[in-house]
Amino acid sequence: MEGRITSDNITKLLDNEVFVFGSNLVGKHGKGAAKTALKFGAKWGQGAGLQGMSYGIPTKGTSMKQTLPIDEIKVFVDEFIQFAKQNKNLTFLVTEIGCGLAGLKPKEVAPLFQEAKDIKNIHLPSKFWHKIK
Repeated sequence: MEGRITSDNITKLLDNEVFVFGSNLVGKHGKGAAKTALKFGAKWGQGAGLQGMSYGIPTKGTSMKQTLPIDEIKVFVDEFIQFAKQNKNLTFLVTEIGCGLAGLKPKEVAPLFQEAKDIKNIHLPSKFWHKIK
């Protein structure tokens, strides 16, 4: 863990930091962390991947009421982890993706980030660290 805990309230980023947020497949960033991501360069209509100094991980489907199954979210988390490994010059501040509007619990989402615990440029929320073995 070594101090790699994402703040609960991110209002600004350093030059090398990326805000990692839960999004939806259609890229409607209207509420929660996704709305915050707009000020860090999130693009309306882009649901996944790097967008300015933000990175979307879909946790909801094309309907704002549909939360994606954990195994589908895992595919996007795995893509994110690979991206972070390839971009060691950036620090990724992962928010509690899926635990707000998508209605998931940290104990459900945190295990998806198991591999991230050994990647020095990925910071996770404290609630995720406590659920990763």
